[in-house]
Amino acid sequence: MEEISQLQTPPIEYVPLYQAALKGDWATAMVFLQRNPGAVRAPITDAQETALYIAAGARQVKFVEELVKLMQPHDLALKNIHDNTALYFAAASGITQIAKVMVTKNPTLPAIRGSNGRTPLYMSALLGHRDMVWYLYSATGDTVLTEDDRISLLMTTITTDLFDVALYLLKKYPLLAIARDENGETALHALARKPSAFASGCHFGVWQSFIYSCEHVEFSNITRDKKDQHVAPVQSLNRWLWKTLKSIVPNVMLVHDTKVMNIQALEMVKFIWNEILSLKGWEISSILREPSRPLFTAAELGIIEYIIVLIQSYPDLIWKVDNEHRSIFHTAVAYRQEKIFNLIYDIGALKDLITSYVDSNNNNMLHLAAKLAPSSRLNTISGAALQMQREYQWFKEVEKIVQPLYTEMKNSDGRTPAMMFREEHANLVKEGEKWMKDTASSCMVVATLIATVVFAAAFTVPGGDNNNNGIPIFIKAKSFMVFAISDALALFSSATSVLMFLSILTSRYAEEDFAKSLPKRMIIGLATLFVSIATMMIAFSATLSIVLDSRMAWVAIPISVFALVPVTLFALLQFPLFIDMIRSTYGFGVFKRLTKPMLY
Repeated sequence: MEEISQLQTPPIEYVPLYQAALKGDWATAMVFLQRNPGAVRAPITDAQETALYIAAGARQVKFVEELVKLMQPHDLALKNIHDNTALYFAAASGITQIAKVMVTKNPTLPAIRGSNGRTPLYMSALLGHRDMVWYLYSATGDTVLTEDDRISLLMTTITTDLFDVALYLLKKYPLLAIARDENGETALHALARKPSAFASGCHFGVWQSFIYSCEHVEFSNITRDKKDQHVAPVQSLNRWLWKTLKSIVPNVMLVHDTKVMNIQALEMVKFIWNEILSLKGWEISSILREPSRPLFTAAELGIIEYIIVLIQSYPDLIWKVDNEHRSIFHTAVAYRQEKIFNLIYDIGALKDLITSYVDSNNNNMLHLAAKLAPSSRLNTISGAALQMQREYQWFKEVEKIVQPLYTEMKNSDGRTPAMMFREEHANLVKEGEKWMKDTASSCMVVATLIATVVFAAAFTVPGGDNNNNGIPIFIKAKSFMVFAISDALALFSSATSVLMFLSILTSRYAEEDFAKSLPKRMIIGLATLFVSIATMMIAFSATLSIVLDSRMAWVAIPISVFALVPVTLFALLQFPLFIDMIRSTYGFGVFKRLTKPMLY
């Protein structure tokens, strides 16, 4: 953005025009221009920018339209001290109408290069203005753009998620697939750093995920004017479902746009890779090796679609190693990318050969699993206890596929995987212990209070009892039976909850305890605590019904309804944690194997 200078303090005589252009006040500007006709093309800032620059940068469409009418075509070609024309400001604004007004007046503007020899088209692509890019591309013309311009445009559109433009460029100029930019990288390298462009990198909620899976989109060839671009639900059921959910689910268009982007990005990977495969073997190796290794970058970021496309048509890639002599599966373990790691089961007995690789520090795959996960991956899991559980699960899963000898193998530092795991996770164990104890202590206080209240309520039954035989007066009432049963359930469940949380507080907190023992106790404790709160409120409502039955029976109904509030709040607040623990402890886990191989 350095090419587009900030609006600077104008000379004192041009302040009214500057302010009018900034606000879009054409009436004031017209009066000023009638008095000072030369001000139409006069520089009004220290950066030698005219009123047209200011209005275009401020996105004042009507002001620009009126101002351009008073200007000569060559006035629009004036440059500021950075060699940029006003069209640069229009390109940066993203308002296509502003650019159209200027280009209609002077069609040569898109071809005039600015600072660093960049075109306005490049500026619009750099800021991710899709409509502006399409317009300026058609207005600039292919003859103006050099090979370097196209390469820069391709890499920039990939960076800014304009995959429709990038895909169009690739299909029109296939050699761009293997062209290198000023950093020596190809489009394949750029895509390897874009996990958000692929389905595996999208993180949606329940509703958004449901919409994503239901909607089916497909593309025909993308053309410059986008008239032939087709993005539509294929089945009538999907079309009906899309319209229905669009009205009730927030950000539904974001889901749609994301799926379109994912499809475009995947198509780009397929197209680029097909072009690369037409090269000689040493040229393919060069692209995959220099200046960075896109295959391993994609594995590090968990872009499974990218990996599958490459390996399906070039199986030898599973044997490739990086600078530290690690395969993509070693990289997946080191960066905790379970989707990439699960692909190792698709290669059958070959996995035994790959798991035998050791890196430059003599670390085998189990050593990598023993290291603490990168913070970017660890922080995706809520709570230190669940983080420790996931780390232990990773260690045990990798332990299953390595040879038994490797479990006791020492690295260059003389540490076995088990030793490394204990040392690397010592702090996380302490944090997990503190998190578990704090949570258990807080919940146990609530469970104890509930147990105390419902225990006392059992001996002070509503309505009292008969002094002659001690039998409750309302023992035959249905509400009394509801009270008795719910009070008993509240006592039993709260007592169970207290015992579960107490067992958590007195646990030894070894690494393996975080796998199932501690989460199981927490799950039971939270479940019984919820039952105790719910049954306590039922007992309270039944008591009110008994006491107020003959006096103000109508009061019992709203009070009973309000009794649902704490139960609902507890469920809403603790439900995410409860579900996460169940899924992480008893679910399929992150290492579920697909029945259908994905690599072959």
